[in-house]
Amino acid sequence: MADAKTRQEILDWLRSQEGAMFALLEQLVNTESGSYNKAGVDRVGQILQQHLQSAGVRATIHPNDTYGNCLSAEVPGSDGPDAPHVLLMGHMDTVFPDGTVAERPYRAEGNIAYGPGVADMKSGLVMNAYVAMAFAKFGGNRLPIRILFTADEEIASPSSRALILSMARGAATVLNSEPGRPSGNVVTGRKGAFFINFEVDGVAAHSGVNHEKGASAIEALARKIVALHQLTDRATGVTANVGTVRGGISVNTVAPFAAGQLDVRFTGEIDREQLHARIKEIIEGESLPCTCGRITHEGSFLPLFQTDASRDLLADYRMASEELGLTVSGEFTGGSADSGLTASVGAPTLCATGPVGAHPHSPDEFCRIDTIVPRAQAAALTILARDAL
Repeated sequence: MADAKTRQEILDWLRSQEGAMFALLEQLVNTESGSYNKAGVDRVGQILQQHLQSAGVRATIHPNDTYGNCLSAEVPGSDGPDAPHVLLMGHMDTVFPDGTVAERPYRAEGNIAYGPGVADMKSGLVMNAYVAMAFAKFGGNRLPIRILFTADEEIASPSSRALILSMARGAATVLNSEPGRPSGNVVTGRKGAFFINFEVDGVAAHSGVNHEKGASAIEALARKIVALHQLTDRATGVTANVGTVRGGISVNTVAPFAAGQLDVRFTGEIDREQLHARIKEIIEGESLPCTCGRITHEGSFLPLFQTDASRDLLADYRMASEELGLTVSGEFTGGSADSGLTASVGAPTLCATGPVGAHPHSPDEFCRIDTIVPRAQAAALTILARDAL
């Protein structure tokens, strides 16, 4: 465990880097990096790699042909490379379309910063990078500290998933720097999710001359939507929502085609496979004669749930925060994140350890930049507390 001098050096250095953190945050926010903008996500990774390597932290790019590249790095611990490790995690992609940065680039007004992805989660990337750099500079960590910045979390991590699971296995601690709640709390539980695109085929016909010869894909879709929405059971935490629909050719044609996008959320207590089977049955079942439905794309998140080990991690984080004069509790949210993946392999996981923010995925998204240093310090003290286990 680090001595008192090293602990204080880490805390003081993080405080001294506040201006540098703000400058890096502005650079990252002003780098367009929607999930499907590979070049932009890759550029975010290159910026972070340069920062880490300038501080002596070896960082590795993990190439991907379709989505953005992932970035990993490591600060060795005194217990050697085979010791259980700490994993600091975050995602480089945002939900915003190309052109958003030009419309509303990074701006700071006092302690509040605005811009696409400023809270979700470029401020968390900055925080994790500087925590790693602090330990690289001063040492004091027994356990190896590994950092993972992924490329496609906002679309359910189709290419990052295997790397996340691999790096989570054997971890003694996972801190996922999604934005801290507006209350300052961290997240100890999240819902899992299915994101499902589906299509329905019908039979085209003139709606006035040959109505009886048609089979409306739109009517079939509407029946499926009603059945899917009936999966909602707030008592058990299941919610279903078809968020987009499209279809048809013209007002006077029985629609031969329709499509929808479904979002289903569920808690860790739900039988995930059984729920998925019911969704598939509704989509593929014949809700109207001569029509048929099919799933065209799926993404999923696993739920984040508490264990005895994650409760101990929360206790360590709360003690670290109290040392800094902060009061932090854990809370549950219906949102999903990659922290569900790390929890699924048994790694004690705490989510939303990043700087405090609000209104993610919206033009009103903001980050309280005065929380970047304290949250970085809390993460560092938590790592040192985990070293003592």
